[in-house]
Amino acid sequence: MTYEYKLQPTKEQITDIEKTLDICRSVWNFALRQRKDWCNSRKSLVNACSINSEYIISVDEPFPSYHQQAKQLTDAKKLYPALSSVHSQVLQQTLRILDRAWDDMRSRGFGFPRFKNRYRMRSFVFPQLGKNPIKDDAIKLPKFGWIRWRKSRDIPEGFEVKQARVVRKASGYFVMLSLQLKVDTPNPLPHGHPRGLDLGYDKFVATSDGEEIKRPRFLKLMHRKLKLLQRRLKNKHKGSNNRHKLNQKIARLHQRISDTRKDWHFKLAHHLCDGTGMIFVEDINFVSWQRGMLSKHSADAGFGQFVSILEWVCFRRDVYFAVVNKDGTSQTCPNCGAHTGKKTLDIRFHHCGECGYRTTRDVAASQEIRNRGVSALGHSVVENVCGLEATGSIGHDALVGTGRSRKLAS
Repeated sequence: MTYEYKLQPTKEQITDIEKTLDICRSVWNFALRQRKDWCNSRKSLVNACSINSEYIISVDEPFPSYHQQAKQLTDAKKLYPALSSVHSQVLQQTLRILDRAWDDMRSRGFGFPRFKNRYRMRSFVFPQLGKNPIKDDAIKLPKFGWIRWRKSRDIPEGFEVKQARVVRKASGYFVMLSLQLKVDTPNPLPHGHPRGLDLGYDKFVATSDGEEIKRPRFLKLMHRKLKLLQRRLKNKHKGSNNRHKLNQKIARLHQRISDTRKDWHFKLAHHLCDGTGMIFVEDINFVSWQRGMLSKHSADAGFGQFVSILEWVCFRRDVYFAVVNKDGTSQTCPNCGAHTGKKTLDIRFHHCGECGYRTTRDVAASQEIRNRGVSALGHSVVENVCGLEATGSIGHDALVGTGRSRKLAS
Protein backbone atom coordinates (compact mmCIF):
# COMPACT_ATOMS: atom_id res chain seq x y z
CA MET A 1 0.00 0.00 0.00
CA THR A 2 1.33 3.44 -0.95
CA TYR A 3 0.44 6.79 0.62
CA GLU A 4 1.41 10.07 -1.00
CA TYR A 5 2.16 13.29 0.88
CA LYS A 6 3.24 16.72 -0.29
CA LEU A 7 6.60 17.99 0.92
CA GLN A 8 7.33 21.56 1.98
CA PRO A 9 11.14 21.76 1.61
CA THR A 10 13.27 24.84 2.15
CA LYS A 11 15.30 26.45 -0.64
CA GLU A 12 18.44 24.60 0.49
CA GLN A 13 16.57 21.29 0.51
CA ILE A 14 15.14 21.98 -2.96
CA THR A 15 18.68 22.56 -4.20
CA ASP A 16 19.77 19.24 -2.68
CA ILE A 17 16.81 17.39 -4.24
CA GLU A 18 17.56 18.84 -7.68
CA LYS A 19 21.23 17.95 -7.29
CA THR A 20 20.32 14.38 -6.38
CA LEU A 21 18.07 14.11 -9.42
CA ASP A 22 20.84 15.43 -11.65
CA ILE A 23 23.40 12.92 -10.32
CA CYS A 24 20.91 10.06 -10.64
CA ARG A 25 20.32 11.12 -14.23
CA SER A 26 24.05 11.08 -14.95
CA VAL A 27 24.42 7.59 -13.45
CA TRP A 28 21.43 6.33 -15.45
CA ASN A 29 22.73 7.73 -18.75
CA PHE A 30 26.27 6.44 -18.18
CA ALA A 31 25.07 2.94 -17.29
CA LEU A 32 22.68 2.84 -20.26
CA ARG A 33 25.42 4.05 -22.61
CA GLN A 34 27.72 1.33 -21.28
CA ARG A 35 25.14 -1.36 -22.00
CA LYS A 36 24.42 -0.06 -25.50
CA ASP A 37 28.11 0.10 -26.36
CA TRP A 38 28.58 -3.50 -25.24
CA CYS A 39 25.67 -4.63 -27.44
CA ASN A 40 26.88 -2.60 -30.43
CA SER A 41 30.37 -4.09 -30.16
CA ARG A 42 28.82 -7.56 -30.56
CA LYS A 43 26.89 -6.58 -33.69
CA SER A 44 29.91 -5.61 -35.80
CA LEU A 45 30.94 -8.10 -38.50
CA VAL A 46 34.38 -9.67 -38.27
CA ASN A 47 35.12 -9.01 -41.96
CA ALA A 48 33.74 -5.48 -42.32
CA CYS A 49 33.97 -2.11 -40.62
CA SER A 50 30.95 -0.32 -39.19
CA ILE A 51 29.74 2.80 -40.95
CA ASN A 52 29.41 4.48 -37.55
CA SER A 53 32.27 4.51 -35.11
CA GLU A 54 31.90 2.08 -32.24
CA TYR A 55 33.86 1.41 -29.08
CA ILE A 56 36.13 -1.59 -29.33
CA ILE A 57 35.36 -3.81 -26.35
CA SER A 58 37.27 -6.97 -25.64
CA VAL A 59 35.61 -10.26 -26.35
CA ASP A 60 36.27 -11.40 -22.81
CA GLU A 61 34.54 -8.35 -21.34
CA PRO A 62 31.34 -9.53 -19.57
CA PHE A 63 27.98 -7.85 -20.01
CA PRO A 64 27.64 -4.81 -17.68
CA SER A 65 25.01 -6.26 -15.37
CA TYR A 66 23.63 -4.60 -12.26
CA HIS A 67 26.17 -6.16 -9.90
CA GLN A 68 29.10 -5.21 -12.12
CA GLN A 69 27.89 -1.62 -12.54
CA ALA A 70 27.22 -1.29 -8.80
CA LYS A 71 30.81 -2.37 -8.15
CA GLN A 72 32.06 0.17 -10.69
CA LEU A 73 29.99 2.83 -8.97
CA THR A 74 31.94 2.30 -5.75
CA ASP A 75 35.24 2.82 -7.61
CA ALA A 76 33.88 5.86 -9.45
CA LYS A 77 33.26 7.72 -6.18
CA LYS A 78 37.03 8.02 -5.74
CA LEU A 79 37.36 9.82 -9.07
CA TYR A 80 34.13 11.84 -8.88
CA PRO A 81 33.49 13.17 -5.33
CA ALA A 82 30.06 14.49 -6.38
CA LEU A 83 28.76 10.90 -6.35
CA SER A 84 29.49 10.68 -2.62
CA SER A 85 27.08 13.54 -1.92
CA VAL A 86 24.15 11.27 -2.81
CA HIS A 87 23.09 8.36 -0.62
CA SER A 88 24.66 5.15 -1.93
CA GLN A 89 21.39 3.21 -1.89
CA VAL A 90 19.70 5.87 -4.04
CA LEU A 91 22.27 5.38 -6.81
CA GLN A 92 22.03 1.62 -6.45
CA GLN A 93 18.26 1.83 -6.87
CA THR A 94 18.78 3.87 -10.05
CA LEU A 95 20.91 1.06 -11.48
CA ARG A 96 18.40 -1.53 -10.30
CA ILE A 97 15.52 0.25 -12.05
CA LEU A 98 17.57 0.40 -15.25
CA ASP A 99 18.30 -3.31 -14.96
CA ARG A 100 14.59 -4.04 -14.52
CA ALA A 101 13.73 -1.91 -17.56
CA TRP A 102 16.37 -3.76 -19.58
CA ASP A 103 14.93 -7.14 -18.60
CA ASP A 104 11.40 -5.99 -19.45
CA MET A 105 12.61 -4.93 -22.88
CA ARG A 106 13.86 -8.43 -23.61
CA SER A 107 11.28 -10.60 -21.85
CA ARG A 108 8.08 -8.56 -22.19
CA GLY A 109 8.72 -6.75 -25.48
CA PHE A 110 8.87 -3.26 -23.98
CA GLY A 111 10.63 -0.37 -25.68
CA PHE A 112 14.32 0.35 -25.34
CA PRO A 113 15.22 2.30 -22.15
CA ARG A 114 15.62 5.99 -22.89
CA PHE A 115 18.31 8.43 -21.96
CA LYS A 116 17.07 10.94 -19.39
CA ASN A 117 17.14 14.69 -19.74
CA ARG A 118 16.41 17.16 -16.95
CA TYR A 119 12.65 16.72 -17.35
CA ARG A 120 12.49 12.92 -17.60
CA MET A 121 14.32 12.08 -14.36
CA ARG A 122 11.67 13.00 -11.79
CA SER A 123 12.13 10.68 -8.81
CA PHE A 124 14.56 8.70 -6.68
CA VAL A 125 14.07 6.02 -4.04
CA PHE A 126 15.25 5.48 -0.49
CA PRO A 127 14.90 1.70 0.05
CA GLN A 128 15.45 2.07 3.80
CA LEU A 129 14.68 4.74 6.37
CA GLY A 130 16.08 5.28 9.85
CA LYS A 131 14.34 4.71 13.15
CA ASN A 132 11.25 6.81 13.86
CA PRO A 133 11.48 8.79 10.59
CA ILE A 134 7.98 10.29 10.80
CA LYS A 135 6.57 13.15 12.84
CA ASP A 136 3.30 15.01 12.54
CA ASP A 137 4.90 17.90 10.67
CA ALA A 138 8.10 16.44 9.17
CA ILE A 139 9.75 13.33 7.75
CA LYS A 140 13.42 12.41 8.05
CA LEU A 141 15.19 11.29 4.88
CA PRO A 142 18.83 10.17 4.67
CA LYS A 143 21.23 12.95 3.56
CA PHE A 144 18.36 15.49 3.75
CA GLY A 145 17.42 15.50 7.40
CA TRP A 146 13.97 16.59 8.53
CA ILE A 147 11.73 17.92 5.73
CA ARG A 148 8.42 19.52 6.53
CA TRP A 149 5.39 17.94 4.91
CA ARG A 150 1.63 18.13 4.81
CA LYS A 151 0.38 15.05 6.61
CA SER A 152 -2.98 14.79 4.90
CA ARG A 153 -3.85 11.47 6.55
CA ASP A 154 -2.45 9.32 9.30
CA ILE A 155 -0.57 6.12 8.62
CA PRO A 156 -2.74 3.14 9.69
CA GLU A 157 -1.78 1.52 12.95
CA GLY A 158 0.49 -1.48 12.59
CA PHE A 159 1.86 -0.56 9.16
CA GLU A 160 5.62 -0.22 8.69
CA VAL A 161 7.25 2.23 6.29
CA LYS A 162 9.45 0.16 3.99
CA GLN A 163 10.70 2.73 1.51
CA ALA A 164 10.20 6.33 0.38
CA ARG A 165 10.18 7.75 -3.13
CA VAL A 166 10.68 11.49 -3.62
CA VAL A 167 8.85 12.70 -6.73
CA ARG A 168 9.07 16.05 -8.46
CA LYS A 169 5.81 17.14 -10.06
CA ALA A 170 4.67 20.32 -11.69
CA SER A 171 2.88 21.39 -8.51
CA GLY A 172 5.79 20.69 -6.14
CA TYR A 173 7.62 17.84 -4.44
CA PHE A 174 5.93 14.76 -3.04
CA VAL A 175 6.97 11.68 -1.07
CA MET A 176 5.38 8.28 -1.67
CA LEU A 177 5.64 5.93 1.30
CA SER A 178 5.37 2.18 0.74
CA LEU A 179 3.57 0.70 3.74
CA GLN A 180 3.61 -2.94 4.72
CA LEU A 181 1.70 -4.98 7.27
CA LYS A 182 2.58 -8.59 7.98
CA VAL A 183 -0.91 -9.98 7.75
CA ASP A 184 -2.63 -12.17 5.18
CA THR A 185 -5.74 -10.38 3.90
CA PRO A 186 -8.00 -12.68 1.86
CA ASN A 187 -9.68 -11.44 -1.29
CA PRO A 188 -13.43 -10.71 -1.10
CA LEU A 189 -15.70 -13.70 -1.72
CA PRO A 190 -18.63 -13.66 -4.19
CA HIS A 191 -21.76 -12.44 -2.47
CA GLY A 192 -24.68 -10.09 -2.91
CA HIS A 193 -25.95 -8.43 -6.05
CA PRO A 194 -23.85 -9.00 -9.24
CA ARG A 195 -23.14 -6.09 -11.57
CA GLY A 196 -21.59 -6.20 -15.05
CA LEU A 197 -19.76 -3.24 -16.57
CA ASP A 198 -19.26 -2.46 -20.25
CA LEU A 199 -16.67 0.21 -21.13
CA GLY A 200 -16.80 2.14 -24.38
CA TYR A 201 -16.35 5.42 -26.21
CA ASP A 202 -20.01 6.37 -26.59
CA LYS A 203 -20.74 5.80 -22.90
CA PHE A 204 -17.79 5.50 -20.56
CA VAL A 205 -19.49 2.72 -18.62
CA ALA A 206 -22.86 1.00 -18.83
CA THR A 207 -24.03 -1.22 -15.99
CA SER A 208 -26.22 -4.28 -16.05
CA ASP A 209 -28.72 -2.35 -13.92
CA GLY A 210 -29.42 0.00 -16.82
CA GLU A 211 -27.27 2.95 -15.74
CA GLU A 212 -25.25 4.67 -18.48
CA ILE A 213 -22.54 7.20 -17.61
CA LYS A 214 -21.19 9.56 -20.25
CA ARG A 215 -17.47 9.87 -20.90
CA PRO A 216 -16.05 13.20 -19.71
CA ARG A 217 -13.65 14.97 -22.09
CA PHE A 218 -10.86 15.84 -19.67
CA LEU A 219 -8.36 16.86 -22.34
CA LYS A 220 -10.90 18.61 -24.55
CA LEU A 221 -11.85 21.04 -21.78
CA MET A 222 -8.22 22.21 -21.48
CA HIS A 223 -7.20 21.62 -25.09
CA ARG A 224 -7.52 25.22 -26.24
CA LYS A 225 -5.35 26.60 -23.45
CA LEU A 226 -2.84 23.77 -23.89
CA LYS A 227 -2.65 24.43 -27.62
CA LEU A 228 -1.91 28.13 -27.11
CA LEU A 229 0.89 27.38 -24.63
CA GLN A 230 2.48 24.78 -26.89
CA ARG A 231 2.29 27.16 -29.84
CA ARG A 232 4.32 29.72 -27.91
CA LEU A 233 6.90 27.07 -27.07
CA LYS A 234 8.30 26.88 -30.61
CA ASN A 235 9.46 30.50 -30.42
CA LYS A 236 11.54 29.94 -27.30
CA HIS A 237 15.22 29.11 -27.52
CA LYS A 238 16.22 25.71 -26.19
CA GLY A 239 17.88 25.96 -22.80
CA SER A 240 16.55 29.46 -22.07
CA ASN A 241 14.80 30.41 -18.85
CA ASN A 242 11.67 31.51 -20.71
CA ARG A 243 11.39 28.10 -22.34
CA HIS A 244 11.84 26.44 -18.94
CA LYS A 245 9.10 28.60 -17.37
CA LEU A 246 6.73 27.85 -20.25
CA ASN A 247 7.43 24.13 -19.92
CA GLN A 248 6.48 24.38 -16.25
CA LYS A 249 3.14 25.97 -17.16
CA ILE A 250 2.44 23.20 -19.67
CA ALA A 251 3.38 20.56 -17.09
CA ARG A 252 1.05 22.09 -14.49
CA LEU A 253 -1.79 22.04 -17.00
CA HIS A 254 -1.13 18.38 -17.84
CA GLN A 255 -1.06 17.52 -14.14
CA ARG A 256 -4.36 19.30 -13.62
CA ILE A 257 -5.90 17.18 -16.38
CA SER A 258 -4.51 13.93 -14.98
CA ASP A 259 -5.53 14.80 -11.40
CA THR A 260 -9.07 15.61 -12.52
CA ARG A 261 -9.30 12.33 -14.42
CA LYS A 262 -7.97 10.28 -11.50
CA ASP A 263 -10.32 11.96 -9.01
CA TRP A 264 -13.30 11.22 -11.26
CA HIS A 265 -12.20 7.59 -11.63
CA PHE A 266 -12.09 7.12 -7.85
CA LYS A 267 -15.51 8.71 -7.36
CA LEU A 268 -17.03 6.60 -10.12
CA ALA A 269 -15.48 3.42 -8.69
CA HIS A 270 -17.02 4.10 -5.28
CA HIS A 271 -20.36 4.86 -6.93
CA LEU A 272 -20.33 1.55 -8.81
CA CYS A 273 -19.50 -0.37 -5.62
CA ASP A 274 -22.56 1.00 -3.84
CA GLY A 275 -25.28 -1.62 -3.43
CA THR A 276 -23.42 -4.53 -5.02
CA GLY A 277 -21.34 -7.49 -3.89
CA MET A 278 -19.82 -8.57 -7.22
CA ILE A 279 -18.47 -6.61 -10.19
CA PHE A 280 -17.47 -8.13 -13.53
CA VAL A 281 -15.61 -6.46 -16.40
CA GLU A 282 -14.19 -7.64 -19.73
CA ASP A 283 -10.57 -8.78 -20.08
CA ILE A 284 -9.65 -6.09 -22.62
CA ASN A 285 -6.13 -5.10 -23.58
CA PHE A 286 -6.57 -1.34 -23.39
CA VAL A 287 -3.07 -0.75 -24.78
CA SER A 288 -4.35 -1.89 -28.17
CA TRP A 289 -7.14 0.71 -27.98
CA GLN A 290 -4.52 3.48 -28.09
CA ARG A 291 -3.10 2.38 -31.45
CA GLY A 292 -6.01 3.21 -33.73
CA MET A 293 -7.73 6.32 -34.97
CA LEU A 294 -9.38 6.79 -31.56
CA SER A 295 -6.10 6.62 -29.64
CA LYS A 296 -6.40 10.19 -28.39
CA HIS A 297 -9.89 9.59 -27.00
CA SER A 298 -8.79 6.31 -25.41
CA ALA A 299 -5.84 7.96 -23.68
CA ASP A 300 -8.06 10.80 -22.52
CA ALA A 301 -10.60 8.38 -21.01
CA GLY A 302 -7.95 6.33 -19.16
CA PHE A 303 -9.76 2.99 -19.27
CA GLY A 304 -6.78 1.02 -17.97
CA GLN A 305 -6.30 3.33 -15.00
CA PHE A 306 -9.99 3.13 -14.17
CA VAL A 307 -10.01 -0.69 -14.13
CA SER A 308 -6.96 -0.72 -11.83
CA ILE A 309 -8.61 1.81 -9.50
CA LEU A 310 -11.89 -0.13 -9.57
CA GLU A 311 -10.12 -3.36 -8.58
CA TRP A 312 -8.45 -1.57 -5.65
CA VAL A 313 -11.70 0.06 -4.49
CA CYS A 314 -13.50 -3.29 -4.69
CA PHE A 315 -10.82 -4.82 -2.48
CA ARG A 316 -11.14 -2.03 0.06
CA ARG A 317 -14.93 -2.22 0.14
CA ASP A 318 -15.21 -6.04 0.23
CA VAL A 319 -16.66 -6.32 -3.27
CA TYR A 320 -15.76 -9.32 -5.42
CA PHE A 321 -13.99 -8.32 -8.66
CA ALA A 322 -13.41 -10.56 -11.69
CA VAL A 323 -12.84 -10.36 -15.43
CA VAL A 324 -14.67 -12.40 -18.08
CA ASN A 325 -14.13 -13.27 -21.72
CA LYS A 326 -14.78 -10.27 -23.95
CA ASP A 327 -15.57 -12.14 -27.18
CA GLY A 328 -19.12 -11.75 -28.45
CA THR A 329 -20.64 -9.84 -25.54
CA SER A 330 -22.46 -7.47 -27.91
CA GLN A 331 -23.58 -10.33 -30.19
CA THR A 332 -25.32 -12.42 -27.52
CA CYS A 333 -28.75 -11.77 -26.09
CA PRO A 334 -28.49 -11.49 -22.29
CA ASN A 335 -32.04 -12.76 -21.87
CA CYS A 336 -32.10 -15.97 -23.90
CA GLY A 337 -28.46 -16.43 -24.95
CA ALA A 338 -29.24 -16.39 -28.67
CA HIS A 339 -26.66 -15.13 -31.16
CA THR A 340 -27.97 -11.88 -32.65
CA GLY A 341 -25.29 -11.45 -35.30
CA LYS A 342 -22.49 -8.97 -35.64
CA LYS A 343 -23.42 -5.34 -34.97
CA THR A 344 -21.63 -2.42 -36.54
CA LEU A 345 -20.69 0.51 -34.34
CA ASP A 346 -23.54 2.66 -35.65
CA ILE A 347 -26.10 0.20 -34.23
CA ARG A 348 -26.65 1.35 -30.65
CA PHE A 349 -29.75 -0.71 -29.84
CA HIS A 350 -30.22 -4.39 -29.05
CA HIS A 351 -33.27 -6.29 -30.29
CA CYS A 352 -33.37 -10.07 -30.01
CA GLY A 353 -35.35 -11.84 -32.75
CA GLU A 354 -35.76 -14.96 -30.61
CA CYS A 355 -37.27 -13.58 -27.39
CA GLY A 356 -37.98 -9.96 -28.35
CA TYR A 357 -35.80 -8.47 -25.61
CA ARG A 358 -35.02 -4.78 -26.22
CA THR A 359 -32.50 -2.49 -24.60
CA THR A 360 -29.53 -0.35 -25.52
CA ARG A 361 -26.48 -2.07 -26.92
CA ASP A 362 -24.16 -1.14 -24.04
CA VAL A 363 -26.61 -2.26 -21.36
CA ALA A 364 -27.15 -5.59 -23.15
CA ALA A 365 -23.40 -6.13 -23.30
CA SER A 366 -23.02 -5.36 -19.59
CA GLN A 367 -25.82 -7.81 -18.77
CA GLU A 368 -24.07 -10.51 -20.80
CA ILE A 369 -20.85 -9.75 -18.93
CA ARG A 370 -22.73 -10.18 -15.66
CA ASN A 371 -24.23 -13.46 -16.85
CA ARG A 372 -20.81 -14.82 -17.80
CA GLY A 373 -19.36 -13.81 -14.46
CA VAL A 374 -22.18 -15.42 -12.50
CA SER A 375 -22.00 -18.55 -14.67
CA ALA A 376 -18.26 -18.86 -14.06
CA LEU A 377 -18.95 -18.88 -10.32
CA GLY A 378 -21.30 -21.83 -10.72
CA HIS A 379 -24.47 -20.02 -9.67
CA SER A 380 -27.87 -20.74 -11.18
CA VAL A 381 -29.94 -17.85 -12.53
CA VAL A 382 -33.55 -18.63 -13.36
CA GLU A 383 -35.32 -15.26 -13.34
CA ASN A 384 -36.57 -13.58 -16.49
CA VAL A 385 -35.58 -10.08 -17.59
CA CYS A 386 -37.63 -10.03 -20.76
CA GLY A 387 -40.23 -7.31 -21.12
CA LEU A 388 -39.03 -4.95 -18.40
CA GLU A 389 -38.04 -1.60 -19.92
CA ALA A 390 -36.77 0.23 -16.82
CA THR A 391 -33.91 -2.10 -16.01
CA GLY A 392 -32.34 0.42 -13.64
CA SER A 393 -35.49 1.19 -11.67
CA ILE A 394 -36.03 0.59 -7.99
CA GLY A 395 -36.94 -2.99 -7.22
CA HIS A 396 -35.51 -4.31 -10.49
CA ASP A 397 -33.58 -7.14 -8.81
CA ALA A 398 -36.59 -8.18 -6.75
CA LEU A 399 -38.76 -8.31 -9.88
CA VAL A 400 -36.52 -9.87 -12.52
CA GLY A 401 -33.41 -11.09 -10.72
CA THR A 402 -29.95 -10.90 -12.25
CA GLY A 403 -29.77 -13.20 -15.26
CA ARG A 404 -31.29 -14.95 -18.25
CA SER A 405 -34.61 -16.65 -18.53
CA ARG A 406 -32.96 -20.05 -19.12
CA LYS A 407 -31.11 -21.79 -16.30
CA LEU A 408 -27.34 -21.53 -16.56
CA ALA A 409 -25.26 -24.64 -16.03
CA SER A 410 -23.78 -24.86 -12.56
